[in-house]
Amino acid sequence: MNNLVSNTQFTSLQQTLNVAELQKRAESLLPKLGHGSAERESQRQLPFEQIRQLAEAHLLTFRIPEIYGGSQASVREVIQFIIDVAAYDSNIAQALRPSFLFIDALLARGTEQEKALWFSRYLDGKVIGNAGWETGGANGEVSSRIVKEGDHYRVTGQKYYSTGGLYSDWISAVALDEQDKPVYFILPIDREGLELVDDFDAMGQRLTASGTTNFNNVIVYEDEIQIRDFDSGKRSIVTPFAQIYLAAVEAGIARNVLNDAVWFTQNKARPIKHSSAKNSVDDPYVEFAVGEIAARAFAAEAAVLNAADSIDAAWAANLDDAAVDHAALIVSKAQFIAIESTLKAAERLFDVGGASTTGRKHNFDRHWRNARTVANHNPRDWKAAAVGAYYLKNEQLPLSGLF
Repeated sequence: MNNLVSNTQFTSLQQTLNVAELQKRAESLLPKLGHGSAERESQRQLPFEQIRQLAEAHLLTFRIPEIYGGSQASVREVIQFIIDVAAYDSNIAQALRPSFLFIDALLARGTEQEKALWFSRYLDGKVIGNAGWETGGANGEVSSRIVKEGDHYRVTGQKYYSTGGLYSDWISAVALDEQDKPVYFILPIDREGLELVDDFDAMGQRLTASGTTNFNNVIVYEDEIQIRDFDSGKRSIVTPFAQIYLAAVEAGIARNVLNDAVWFTQNKARPIKHSSAKNSVDDPYVEFAVGEIAARAFAAEAAVLNAADSIDAAWAANLDDAAVDHAALIVSKAQFIAIESTLKAAERLFDVGGASTTGRKHNFDRHWRNARTVANHNPRDWKAAAVGAYYLKNEQLPLSGLF
């Protein structure tokens, strides 16, 4: 089956899928996605329609190169888009992480055939999910197994943290072969024996569809195996991108906090009894709280965009090892700032009003819960310690995939 996009199709797409056009589409669509996001989170209404709208508007294709029909956006432009999405609904932003990571992985190490195949699928509005991680093992240990069976394979196992799986058309995963070597593969979600379960029970990011994926003796065809030649002694540019993506979600949450703080102060809050102000917008302590939230949201976003620039610089340097390592260092610092700033901003939100800010109907606690849940992907103390070791002893950051 030929999935390549013709040159004529590429030319036609290039005329419309430039960065400015995608940004225009995002500006129009994102406020609609934000409508009802607090209610969706409190009622566990998964945003299937909203994610499909983003995919159909080609807003997952920012990084696809022009020669394949995309807009060839910079990392900074992609990360700005993710911040903007998270400022309306951080669940949607994180659920799309596997789709964006898959593109950058292809850019970094995919074959020309893989790029043509998968970029065309993205341009058809497809969404990619992930089922890579498991519970029970230390240090990311994988127990799922894949075995050869004639001209195909069979995979058995259970995954958790399957980010975005329920929203996807394809889902990527990893299992160990008979020699205990990791084998990466990607499957359509309607494959027999592949079961996606909505059982993600974290306190935050509840609608990321990050629950269990069961592989019940699922068939995997040869062309669904992804050849990945990893150099254990070399950092991939994909890992800093994966980490700055999480920081972008944090920065988006911080901006969402600011928006809610302003709205509540202007429309709902009343001055405390002994306040000198008649209106909350004139209360100096409320003004201070909103100002602090604004500053922290600014710091988070500025740090994240600065780190995105460092990844673009690494690409411009043809992924020189030193440039990639430098990007990882900058991203680690930005992550720490984004997490700290967002958690504090989310806490500060409750200082713009009295007890009414804690009303369930507002669901303001979701901001802290969501930020705290994203932060737990990679402990920020480890980030800070690794950065400190670099400055104190010139130790390079770990090659664990989390830097």
